Amino acid sequence: MSTSTPQQGEVTQARGNFVWGNLLRESLLRLNPRTLARNPVIAVVAIGTLICMLYTGLAIVRGDDITFVLSVTLVLLATILFANGAEALAESRGKAHAGSLRATRSQLKARRLHKDGSEQLVSADSLRRGDRVRVIAGELIPADGEIIEGAGSINESAVTGESAPVLREAGTDNSGVSAGTNLLSDELLIEVSADPGESLLDRMIALVESASRQKTPSELALSVLLATLTLVFLIVVVSLVPMARFVGITPSPVMLVALLVCLIPTTIGGLLPAIGIAGMERAMRANLVAKSGKAVEIAGSIDVLLLDKTGTITLGDRRATEFAPCDSSMAEHLRDVAYGCSLEDPTPEGRSIVSLARDQGATARLDEQAELIAFSASTRLSGVNVPGGQQLRKGAPNAIAAFVEARGGRIPANYASLVERISRKGATPLAVADGAQLLGVIALSDVIKTGMAERFSALREMGVKTVMITGDNPITAAAIAAEAGVDDYIAEATPERKLEVIREEQQAGCLVAMMGDGTNDAPALAQADLGLAMNSGTQAAREAGNMVDLDSDPGKLLKAVEIGKQLLITRGALTTFSLANDVAKYFVILPAIFAASIPALSQLDILGLASPQSAVLAAVIFNALIIPALIPFALKGVSFKATSATALLRRNLLIYGVGGLLLPFPLIKLLDVMIAGLFPGVLP
Repeated sequence: MSTSTPQQGEVTQARGNFVWGNLLRESLLRLNPRTLARNPVIAVVAIGTLICMLYTGLAIVRGDDITFVLSVTLVLLATILFANGAEALAESRGKAHAGSLRATRSQLKARRLHKDGSEQLVSADSLRRGDRVRVIAGELIPADGEIIEGAGSINESAVTGESAPVLREAGTDNSGVSAGTNLLSDELLIEVSADPGESLLDRMIALVESASRQKTPSELALSVLLATLTLVFLIVVVSLVPMARFVGITPSPVMLVALLVCLIPTTIGGLLPAIGIAGMERAMRANLVAKSGKAVEIAGSIDVLLLDKTGTITLGDRRATEFAPCDSSMAEHLRDVAYGCSLEDPTPEGRSIVSLARDQGATARLDEQAELIAFSASTRLSGVNVPGGQQLRKGAPNAIAAFVEARGGRIPANYASLVERISRKGATPLAVADGAQLLGVIALSDVIKTGMAERFSALREMGVKTVMITGDNPITAAAIAAEAGVDDYIAEATPERKLEVIREEQQAGCLVAMMGDGTNDAPALAQADLGLAMNSGTQAAREAGNMVDLDSDPGKLLKAVEIGKQLLITRGALTTFSLANDVAKYFVILPAIFAASIPALSQLDILGLASPQSAVLAAVIFNALIIPALIPFALKGVSFKATSATALLRRNLLIYGVGGLLLPFPLIKLLDVMIAGLFPGVLP
């Protein structure tokens, strides 16, 4: 469980100081024309504000009453500031964190190794990809890289917020390290894997500051739609001029500008950048670093989710629970060989085999001259070669069977039924052989994480197909898949098979997500639409994925999907609300403007607004105030509940569509009454 560090407390305090001390300044700075031009809707409001300012100045020179024109000008300016403030507030949630990360980076020094073996103390900014550095206990790791020698305990709270140390070791899938983390024990030799500006720390700073945030494809499409609607309403407002003159009304330019601002989708236009930034920030708070906003967005559109069994669906700590010999006379021999094969096995499974064997009386020591055979994904075997020619192996049942047959041995008649019995119990069978003699099977029991079945059911309701990938045999895979509640499973999976599955699903038109941490996962991570790499994994995996999990928790893939869906739902809900608002304002304002000249329209003036000027001013004020009112929804995200797309659409249309259509009527009427009371006779 994460614990708050002093650094996190400083971030929280600094964030609060930013919100209250600099929000107005940031909003004013965003009045820069180049900044405004990035948002077409708000840019139109800014142009309209300038026009109103010009007419306010002319009214002052002429000595005319400026109550209406000045009020509209100030409200339009407030509308722009509210929209700018929404974006600034969203960015502020990460600026303090970025400052803390910068401070961490500025403190980094490195012991760079030269080819002659000498060391030089240099700034971390001078390190380049391929450089080698030595880090000793108590020092900060100066750059992203991979451990090539040694193992050590590392405190990663500077980037993850988790104070519990983690073990990183050379030659494993947990060899990746990040700049700014603290080595607590031992000594490491690290090969730098990122040039300055490309490290995870730099990426986090850019992410939380939104310095490099680019619009996602759907955000760009929505921006085009909003710009098109703005153009349409501009044409509508311009076409009202000859119509108004035909019925004897000469609308002022200020009235037309105010009407235009009320009708264009200013609400979603003002909140759209904040929604995107807040989605990235929610991912950041979940310790997910996305290489772009597109990765977060894709997570919400995933159709197929590929998950490793071990560590994702199960707890990952499989434990040896039984030695099942093919012949009862070989029970002790099976125990001793399994024990010898596992003495140098650092995995939790290997340690559990040693523990079980010792509990049953194993005491043999491994010969110092023994040759260790590391596990290989291609052979799916591991073990030792003992002096004298003895070959002790453990591994997948079919791989061990092939190993024994290749040495002229025979497969016991009850071997297949033994493997099947253990598999049907949901355990993983691990076969053991002494050269050409197949001794028996070890049962490795796996425990499914609590609540996984419910989460898979929720994903199924959202239309996401879940596929479990495992190296287990089909019988074991089927048993665990049934208990976990996944939609499908792939047994005895190889890296090549993972890649094939992803391509097959993509060719069928699906968006695919997967996670991985090893070099052999890199091709699949790169091929997947959403590749979630573990921060503790190899550099190849981190570079191949488009999202990195700082906690190195394989189950985080489910969280990424939820965050992405919440982003899309929030954007869709507020867009629906904004467009419904525009429709409502259209039917509120136009009857009020033309009712006096066109009596037939008076029947449509259901609110009975005091005057055209007060109606427009009330609508403009409502239009401005609704933006800050919706900022909490944009930043926090609309409440997310796992359900089908049809149910979500129905819910959003009911709450945000109907709500957006009805809300303007009572509030505009209330504002109209207040305006008429404050300015009696001034706004006829």
